[in-house]
Amino acid sequence: MNPPRRDRDRGLVRPYVVTEGRSAPSRNHFDHVTLIIAQRDAPHALLSPEGRAVLQLCRPGALSVAEISAYLQLPMSVLRIVLADLMDSGHITSRAPSPALHPRNDRPLLEALLRGLRAL
Repeated sequence: MNPPRRDRDRGLVRPYVVTEGRSAPSRNHFDHVTLIIAQRDAPHALLSPEGRAVLQLCRPGALSVAEISAYLQLPMSVLRIVLADLMDSGHITSRAPSPALHPRNDRPLLEALLRGLRAL
């Protein structure tokens, strides 16, 4: 009989362990571009290793959920549960990306773009 493959077993068990068996977050407002901001004064002695890693990543500034997922190599479904726990305990806050950074109806910009395309 062959010994069990450790990499396969770890991949199946780890998300279950990280989320403590839960399959859905208590909050459902974390999409890929939601910005996460760590609260500096919240104690983190009783947090999970993943929770502490999220706080460490977000202390210098806000990061998107997608960036945190990539840095920690956690599936989005697992990370959303970790983030919901951190928000419930007051360790993080979240906000939508700034609309000023992504103007959707900037008429002068669109007109300049159109002029540039016509010049070609």
